[in-house]
Amino acid sequence: MIVLKGVTKEYDNIVAVKDINLKIDSGELVLLKGVSGSGKSTILSLIAGINRPTEGEVIVDNRRVSKLQDRFASLYRRESIGFIFQRYNLIPNLTVRDNIITPLIPINLMEDEVNRRLDRVLKQFNIVEKRDIVVKNLSGGEQQRVAIARALINNPKIIIADEPTANLDKALSLSFIDIVKSLKDRQKTIIIATHDPIFFNLNIIDRVVEIENGKIL
Repeated sequence: MIVLKGVTKEYDNIVAVKDINLKIDSGELVLLKGVSGSGKSTILSLIAGINRPTEGEVIVDNRRVSKLQDRFASLYRRESIGFIFQRYNLIPNLTVRDNIITPLIPINLMEDEVNRRLDRVLKQFNIVEKRDIVVKNLSGGEQQRVAIARALINNPKIIIADEPTANLDKALSLSFIDIVKSLKDRQKTIIIATHDPIFFNLNIIDRVVEIENGKIL
């Protein structure tokens, strides 16, 4: 599903990751483990097509993501990637509904189809009653569920989560793990960047890849 070949990424002559070689199978749940600044988020952004490598190739589902032009990279992200950001990246003055359907706007779907997809994720994450509430008035856990619902509105093949429990207490972190279990049951390919020990002994994890100073140990 995902192949990184000799991938290096530099920002202003600073090497974020160096000569990364990594393969992730379809349906696999992989943790990228490492302290802040180790290069985990950079790897996620390369897989998601948000950034391009300075050297090397990123291939996802037989598509050279690292070579895509911007408009095709946007299409790839919209169709294939559900990205759960550490700080949610929600629009605070919009409602739950409007935040969740944001990825659907460029697709120009019929309203009935938009509502069908919206209803599906609202029910899945138990936020039906929050549909018309402005996001800034939600609790942290509710905002996280909205962010996950938005990431899944297009039913992507790949779920990417960057430090998803960094701002959550233990109860909410366990709730997130339950969501991850349900996604794995649906055969999603899942990549989580984290240094939260709550993840490391879970039986749903297929592999832990440790990153240090931009390299795989």
